[in-house]
Amino acid sequence: MSGMLKITLVKSMIGRPEKHRKVLRGMGLTKINRTVELEDTPSIRGMVHVVSHLVKVEEKIDETE
Repeated sequence: MSGMLKITLVKSMIGRPEKHRKVLRGMGLTKINRTVELEDTPSIRGMVHVVSHLVKVEEKIDETE
């Protein structure tokens, strides 16, 4: 894998279970429409799977390769 994922929070975490909030904070997402770029690893993919209904994920393609 070893690419990058561009993850954007598109829905509010208000009213969501504490587990979902902790996952979002762990990824660095605290406000709607905030975007973070994280390395594409199995652990990050698992975090995205837990909150997939709250985020938008794009695979960032590296042009240098």
